[in-house]
Amino acid sequence: MRTRLLPLLIVLMAGVLLALGFPLAVSVASAQQQKVVVDRIDDTARFASLAQFVTTRPAPGAAAETDERQQTLQKELDRYHDVYGIRAGVFYRDREPMGSAPSSFRVPFAEGALRDAFEEALYSRGSHDPPQVWPWQRGRLVVASPVIRDGDVVAVVVTDSPTGAMRAKTLRGWLVIAAGEVAAMLLAVGAALRLTGWILRPVRVLDATTHDIATGRLKSRVAAAGGPPELRRLARSFNEMADNVENVLEQQRAFVADASHQLRNPLAALLLRIEVLSYELPEGNEEIASVRAEGKRLARVLDDLLDLALAEHAAADLHLTDLGELATERVEAWRPTADEKGVRLVADCPAATGWADPIALSSALDAVIDNALKFTPAGEEVRVTVVANGGTTAIEIADRGPGLREEELARIGDRFWRSTQHQNIKGSGLGLSISRALLTAGGGTITYETHEPHGLKVTLRVPRTAPVPQSRDAGPGERLAEPQGLTER
Repeated sequence: MRTRLLPLLIVLMAGVLLALGFPLAVSVASAQQQKVVVDRIDDTARFASLAQFVTTRPAPGAAAETDERQQTLQKELDRYHDVYGIRAGVFYRDREPMGSAPSSFRVPFAEGALRDAFEEALYSRGSHDPPQVWPWQRGRLVVASPVIRDGDVVAVVVTDSPTGAMRAKTLRGWLVIAAGEVAAMLLAVGAALRLTGWILRPVRVLDATTHDIATGRLKSRVAAAGGPPELRRLARSFNEMADNVENVLEQQRAFVADASHQLRNPLAALLLRIEVLSYELPEGNEEIASVRAEGKRLARVLDDLLDLALAEHAAADLHLTDLGELATERVEAWRPTADEKGVRLVADCPAATGWADPIALSSALDAVIDNALKFTPAGEEVRVTVVANGGTTAIEIADRGPGLREEELARIGDRFWRSTQHQNIKGSGLGLSISRALLTAGGGTITYETHEPHGLKVTLRVPRTAPVPQSRDAGPGERLAEPQGLTER
């Protein structure tokens, strides 16, 4: 979500800064040019005041005073050009110079900014503001002012200024604006990062906690954190919902455990009375044998229900365990049963370590081996193999039984589910459910696949690295995440 929200905020902030920066840049350029134009207007006004006294062309033999005024004007024009490098001149209406610096400076007859300014000044108006000169242009600024005597325009003062210095100042101003825009953008990005982090952190925590609860870590809760008030309220509501869900599940587990426990005593008494009753009936009575078998089957179901409730409720006690040694021990424990059925129980269990709850893993392995021996006919083989691969250590139990069809593999793991072709084999349909609960409580996984040419292969996997410490949100009894999509026969 942050990768979608952050670019949007950055684009919006960039748009705002650009919307402010462009007018400011134009304003800086206009201000620089206006300053130059005002200076040129002042200069032309000063030259016009000097030229008022030299408004007629000197005739041969004119008074020396008139010549001196014209000479004074020319000296001022020359000094102005030498100091500022600006061409300046005073021209009669017919474009003849009263004085100019440099001496070659003239008003052209062709169209151009210089002629336009001169023509405009002849109408007793100062020239309009010249067009804006941008830093990448090499234009010049032309300013003209009329010389008025007795209400008539008798001459025009014209200045033609270079714009290099003005353009350099404008460019420096733009660089300052650009630096300010970059600094503001960096500040805005930092603020956006903090803002999105502040807003989205509760969302990320809520998402992670939801995933934990969905995968079995029911003790996970959303810690009190910052963020908008709406998200804090959502976190509190989520915690209340999680508490209610956990309470309901705990009540369900407690009911199953209590019901299983409470039914065992009456069932034991019932089985005892059946045994006593069997002495009163003829030996080999089929009805009493059927009742005795069903009673024992019910006792096994109650035991499995109690084991399943305890397995789902118990917290894992993880240790670094030698899975090869553990698997070898359980194989030897089941070997008498295998020999009794005429099934070869083969172990290939080299030393390999993994993080697991030894007791829970032993119970899960017992349930899987028991399941394999049940469905493997005499003369066939059940092989137990320990394999270390990458970040996990696996115990594979492969049998040579009838196996399951592809569509039935998806049903493995459903409580009380049994294949239709195996209904006549003893069992409650809870064994592999117990195995999964025991294994996933310690962060392991259990998977099932067809074992060619026939049979079923069950793989128990546990991590080889130390488990990640639980977050501060999690309670002390929180279980590790339960893998999704697991099945069981």
